[in-house]
Amino acid sequence: MHGNIENYKSRWSEGLTMSVDGDSSPLSSSGSDDFAALLNEELAGISSDESLEEEADETDQDHDGEEEEVNEELNVEDADFAAKRSKRQRLDTLDDDEGLHCSTSLEPVPQSSDVSVQLEICAHPSLIKGMCVKCGRMVDDVSAVALGYIHKDLKVGSEELARLRNKDLKSLFCKKKLYLVLDLDHTLLNSTHFQHISPDEEYLKSQTDSLQDLPNGNLFQLDSMRMFTKLRPFVRTFLKEASNMFEMYVYTMGERPYAMEMARLLDPGKIYFDSRVISQADCTQKHQKGLDVVLGAESAVIILDDTEYVWRQHKENLILMDRYHYFSSSGRSFNLNNRSLSELKRDESEPDGALATILEVLKRIHQLFFDLEQDDDLMRRDVRQVLKTVRSEVLKGCKLVFSRVWKIGEQVENQRLWEVAEELGAICCKELDASVTHVVSTDMGTEKSRWAVNYKKFLVHPSWIEAANFLWQRQPEDSFAVNDSKKEH
Repeated sequence: MHGNIENYKSRWSEGLTMSVDGDSSPLSSSGSDDFAALLNEELAGISSDESLEEEADETDQDHDGEEEEVNEELNVEDADFAAKRSKRQRLDTLDDDEGLHCSTSLEPVPQSSDVSVQLEICAHPSLIKGMCVKCGRMVDDVSAVALGYIHKDLKVGSEELARLRNKDLKSLFCKKKLYLVLDLDHTLLNSTHFQHISPDEEYLKSQTDSLQDLPNGNLFQLDSMRMFTKLRPFVRTFLKEASNMFEMYVYTMGERPYAMEMARLLDPGKIYFDSRVISQADCTQKHQKGLDVVLGAESAVIILDDTEYVWRQHKENLILMDRYHYFSSSGRSFNLNNRSLSELKRDESEPDGALATILEVLKRIHQLFFDLEQDDDLMRRDVRQVLKTVRSEVLKGCKLVFSRVWKIGEQVENQRLWEVAEELGAICCKELDASVTHVVSTDMGTEKSRWAVNYKKFLVHPSWIEAANFLWQRQPEDSFAVNDSKKEH
């Protein structure tokens, strides 16, 4: 049996399926790493106007007066102008030296005999502190997207970002990979501050693993942050296998120091994420996560997160994860009153826990996306359509009627549980007939519940739909029986 049935019932009863809470956290890349390396090289030449002028003088000497001849020929007398032109020459030379034909390179501006024309046509693809890394001009581009996690103070223009994404996508498809964006808290791990440890969790202090042996540990005491962190079971196997199918990002609403420390625990060798770690400061909208800061085309991105609300613009990319509550403080923050896994001295199952289950879902989605029998252009495929197709097969063939699940008078078609059931492929209706397969109820005493028992139909608790929603599998109905009650509908 996958997961913990009581947890699904708790999430349903507390109305937590579609939480409006954000994260409660106290690039070897074909894309962003190459881009960052390039920018580091280019920035060495544009750190200040003074260095530009000094380097311009050196370039003049090295080229035996070549700069003066060109300036005289073009009637250009402004020294600053000449310095900027020297900067462009150096960047063009750098471009040639560094082989900027990788997936995220900045293409050199074509040479022209008219320097002033060359300046005018610069598209200002990327900026550092407002200065174009190509021509050296100060630019105010409000549409540029900040990518500070790749390089401090970096902004990339919308057209350049689109070009980079398209080029990177082609490179990634050659490797038969997609993008996977991973949340941290409650998805891959669980953290709590020292002061929030309950009396029944004191034993954990003597069971933490060494920070000198990160690859083999799963419970860590981080004194610098005054917190404990527990990695979700199966997470290391999950990351290793997922890396064969995806280029992976970490994306958390936590602060950057926390995000970097968690990434270090999960990926000490920087094999999976490297610098692809996005934190709260990188978000372009308050309390929202967005794919605008991810160097991946939306049509090829899958998101794993326990909170739907923060992905308001990208719900079709999202696989909603069942929350990992290892510490008692974690459950309490979501109004769960049951004892935590740590207090019970238990943990999720490695072979059939949440991550192991979702890994199988990801494998199927990856296989369907790269299905060679499809005759359409790979670049035209959309992983969101694959997600929708796989999801619609979970409860296919089930016809549901609901009884005492929501208040009388509420529009049932607008209820999130009704919508989820339909997304999973079930048919939902209001009236009973012979074709109904399941009655979903919280009370055995209702008329519809009794009908289900009499006609040998499935009678299940609403958490049955919850479990199917998180695990992407139809669950055994017997494990989600409805409690007996004397109440009448």
